[in-house]
Amino acid sequence: MNRENKRKLYEKGYYKNHACNETFICKVCGREVVPEGAGSQHRNHCPNCLSSLHVDNEPGDRASDCGGYMDAIAVWVRKNGEWAIIHRCRQCGDMSSNRVAADDNPMKLMSIAMKPLTAPPFPIERIEEMTRLMGGEGSIR
Repeated sequence: MNRENKRKLYEKGYYKNHACNETFICKVCGREVVPEGAGSQHRNHCPNCLSSLHVDNEPGDRASDCGGYMDAIAVWVRKNGEWAIIHRCRQCGDMSSNRVAADDNPMKLMSIAMKPLTAPPFPIERIEEMTRLMGGEGSIR
């Protein structure tokens, strides 16, 4: 094992200050994930299915013992206009936010962003009635 590999394994917080430039196979969809194209030196999720692994307690520390699959459940927009993905661990329920990478699947991102509009928490047929109850005209035409 060379010196750099030993540092990765044993230096606490190594990935906080060093690029994560390893190629890996996504545990969820099975695709090969390469660091090139991410637009960042810290690849932390699959650009195809947007899944990740629960390996960090704090970004880059690799201190989590969980190791569960992290599903992309939502997107949000940061103050600077940059999109980020909200991941939730299937195993422990922990949630984290990760920057969207340049090569992320745009259709998957949009489907996650549109989920609240396509599956609202109320019957869509009642929108007109609910609008009238709130003092609106009630018509959506």
